[in-house]
Amino acid sequence: MVVIMITADASVETAVEALNQGASAYITKPLNVDLVLATVAQALEKQRLVIENRRLYQAAQRELVERKRAEEESRRYSEKLQELIEDIIKAIALTTEMRDPYTSGHQHRVTQLADAVVREMGLSKEVAAGIRVAGSLHDIGKMYVPGEILSKPGKLTEIEFDMIKTHPKAGYNILKTIEFPWPVAQIVLQHHERIDGSGYPAGISARDLLLEARILGVADVVEAMASHRPYRPALGLARALEEISQKKGSHYDPEVVDICLKLFAEKGFRFH
Repeated sequence: MVVIMITADASVETAVEALNQGASAYITKPLNVDLVLATVAQALEKQRLVIENRRLYQAAQRELVERKRAEEESRRYSEKLQELIEDIIKAIALTTEMRDPYTSGHQHRVTQLADAVVREMGLSKEVAAGIRVAGSLHDIGKMYVPGEILSKPGKLTEIEFDMIKTHPKAGYNILKTIEFPWPVAQIVLQHHERIDGSGYPAGISARDLLLEARILGVADVVEAMASHRPYRPALGLARALEEISQKKGSHYDPEVVDICLKLFAEKGFRFH
């Protein structure tokens, strides 16, 4: 509603009181028709703008509420989708390990340690999710290695070991066709590379080596050395930690090694 006060009192106090009481405008007598018409038009326009601004504000509030609701639904959907992806990955990993019973649970335990390192380093949830997927699949390329080589009880020949060393590239070829939201195929390809360039399959060094691959590489060697293999008994956790400590800075990323050692020595981390 538009209220215009018309009065013979021209005092400032009266004008202020009128506006405080809700008047849209204030006109003093004697009246000027043109001024009255202009004041009415101005008051009506002001009222229209107030109503329009209120409408826009309410619409913006409704849109904000809807957007927040949509974002929350999208977040829940993304979380469920990620859980589904990880469940599928675990199923694939179990299928892979069925061909190599001696390393049953290896990918799972490697993933446990790699995930703990990521969390201790304070890396993002996205990095953590990516390394969990890559860890669960890092040996998927062994599907292309003959089972008799994987389970051979004696020392591998040079040719047999060369076949073993094809599994990162084979894993990469399997995974590169899947559009993960993380560089899973590249991490799997690099998990046997070393920062001094002495690893395989490409012999790349620190400059080209993904942080996730460095983390996975350390976790992989610790679990592998601590566990039984067809060609040797378990070397034990102490020997595995000694290995990464001795080769820190040459084979293995120093920060990753230090955090890995800290997890076992101070944080009570254990494979399970």
